Amino acid sequence: MGVPIRYNIRSLVQRKGTTIMTAIGIALTVAVLVISMSLMRGLRDTFAGSGNSLQGVVLRKGTDSELNSDLSPASLQELRSMRQVAWSGDGQSLVSPEIVTVMNLPSVDSPAGMNLTLRGLLPIGLEMRDVQIVAGAMFRSGQREVIVGQGVSKRYPSAQLGSTLKFGRGEWTVVGIFAAKEEMAAVASEIWGDLNQVRSDLDRQGNMSSALIRAQSSADLDTMVKLVEDNRRVGAHIVKEREYYASMTSSGAPLEVLGIAIAMIMAIGSGFGAMNTMYAAVARRGREIGTLRSLGFSRASILRSFIFESMMLSLLGGLVGCALALPVNNLTTGVGNFATFSEVAFRFKVTWDVMAQGVLFAVVIGALGGFLPALAAARRDLITTLREG
Repeated sequence: MGVPIRYNIRSLVQRKGTTIMTAIGIALTVAVLVISMSLMRGLRDTFAGSGNSLQGVVLRKGTDSELNSDLSPASLQELRSMRQVAWSGDGQSLVSPEIVTVMNLPSVDSPAGMNLTLRGLLPIGLEMRDVQIVAGAMFRSGQREVIVGQGVSKRYPSAQLGSTLKFGRGEWTVVGIFAAKEEMAAVASEIWGDLNQVRSDLDRQGNMSSALIRAQSSADLDTMVKLVEDNRRVGAHIVKEREYYASMTSSGAPLEVLGIAIAMIMAIGSGFGAMNTMYAAVARRGREIGTLRSLGFSRASILRSFIFESMMLSLLGGLVGCALALPVNNLTTGVGNFATFSEVAFRFKVTWDVMAQGVLFAVVIGALGGFLPALAAARRDLITTLREG
């Protein structure tokens, strides 16, 4: 026979002060945990929405980012001659030579400035990416004109339509704003201009940073990865585009680790808080425990009842913690990318599964924090507890 749940609910209601204070401590713990997990979820979704499953990023052998890479025109010709390469509707091989560097602009979070990725590319590179102009127009070849991603336009006041950016040998006009199919894809945090003009302004004639290449099929992409790796004349390697972007989620790992570490420290405090609350409840309810025993409830039933009460208290805190974390859902922010040394904009994603993990974490805190007090309640001597006032 189990102790009725209404007994535990009545107990929590009667102890409003300690119930609220303990629940608040657990709620803050859960809020920190949920926010840190929603940060990583948003970052992963941003990079997961980037890239094409048939495309690869060609980098110089020995490098793992476009910023540190350098490819020769001869390498480009080798890539274009591969029979596995896909072709556009007008007969061009889908190989996009690109220049990648960084520029510094003041952002809404950092008036002193943050690095942004500047990419020079040709029309074929635009064709290979699933983007569209949502304001203004496309940049023109041979002109100091750029288009910026939506993530840039939202976070950088100086990168608005019609504004002027200074880099290289002159001033560049922002003529358009582009959006990716996935609004918060990594490319939405980049600035794009004409390859030849960018290369000229940066005195990088001839060579390129990287190349984007598209295969005819997934099997062909696998073949190309192996062929390029074995071809010494190319001096490069291919990283599948989706894998390339997925590897960049490591930029948010320190923030996630910090958030989880803080949550764990707070969890220890919250666990002790729940334990103290339940110990106080056991001390005040000696006669009630004795009455329950005299009515035929076993020690095991009392143990389960007190653990359940502690878990109910923590569940309340967990739900409140999720509610506290909800305002950050879809909040746009940015994080520095260790691979490109530039900022990537993304949104916090407080999803149902993230909140479920937060609530489960709270319930575990309650179970662990309530076990010893519940055990103490179950072990109390029947005669002694009945004599307590």
